[in-house]
Amino acid sequence: MIETHSRVSTTVIAPKFVGRSWLIITLAVVLFGALLLGVGIGAVAIPPEVALAIILSKVGINLDVTFTPQQMAVLWHIRLPRVVLGGLAGAALAVSGALLQGIFRNPLADPGLIGISSGAALGAVFTIVSGVAVIGIYTLPIAAFLAGTATTLLVYQLSRRHGRTDVAMLLLVGLALNALAGATTGLLTYLADDAQLRSIVFWTLGGLGGALWETVLAAAPLILFVLALAPRLGFYLNLFALGETEARHLGVNIEWIKRAAVLMAALATGATVALVGPIGFIGLIVPHMVRLAIGPDHRWLIPACALGGAMLLVLADLLARTLAAPAEIPVGLFTAFAGGPFFLVLILRTRRQYGLS
Repeated sequence: MIETHSRVSTTVIAPKFVGRSWLIITLAVVLFGALLLGVGIGAVAIPPEVALAIILSKVGINLDVTFTPQQMAVLWHIRLPRVVLGGLAGAALAVSGALLQGIFRNPLADPGLIGISSGAALGAVFTIVSGVAVIGIYTLPIAAFLAGTATTLLVYQLSRRHGRTDVAMLLLVGLALNALAGATTGLLTYLADDAQLRSIVFWTLGGLGGALWETVLAAAPLILFVLALAPRLGFYLNLFALGETEARHLGVNIEWIKRAAVLMAALATGATVALVGPIGFIGLIVPHMVRLAIGPDHRWLIPACALGGAMLLVLADLLARTLAAPAEIPVGLFTAFAGGPFFLVLILRTRRQYGLS
């Protein structure tokens, strides 16, 4: 029965949204170009061919291209970790947004709604104010990740009733715990001294300036795990969009879908926020824009969101560090300035769609 419905829904959707494979390829090509721009533009110019030669030289492939030790040091130790972390973070946030929008069946859903970002922020701020450094530089990201994941699991547990998860209750509990975590973070910020306050402000604005290979390798396993598994939920999220009752009648274990989607979003967003701070609106903007171009089929939407999110955050970070050079705009501020108006337009559009205007 499920396979029959899949064929029917694909037949209905496909004529309207054609060229999906080409869109995926285009996004991949544009992402590759964004990565080259990210590692090449800055105080030390590194042309694309030089960047490729440096990267390939690290794996034993030597091209007939000359480069200076300074170019190699800047690219390998400063720009490449930053760009790679930006790509991973953007992909994680966008895919998390797509998963949550799928289970909420609402384009306004965002990873921050269920407490991931606010919980991670609370864990990070507590670590800064308390001065705890049990495992050195990894203490803050691990504390942020654990706090964000714990908050999400608490939201999920509180929203369950009679063995089922109420999506509306999940949202309401998430909003309540967001407020509580935000208030606690504000109290800790008030108690912080000047040095701690600067660290808190720097972290909460969101940015990729502290990227190191160590931080990239710390985040990569969790994020890549989620990016690899998330598309497998695509088929079930398509059926979930019909409504919980209809999906259950088609043989879908909707509790498993909710649990898997929330857990994946928590893992990916928690790992991201722990390392780069709370960068907003990527999980809102990218799934919505990709959905307009590729359609609502989550089997295509989720991979496209991964590519689009990576591309958007890499380009946003490039603009953030070059527009006011030698100063650097926190990329979290940059995405907020771009995402705020977009969110407002999306709200007004949704209101008109439901006849509330």
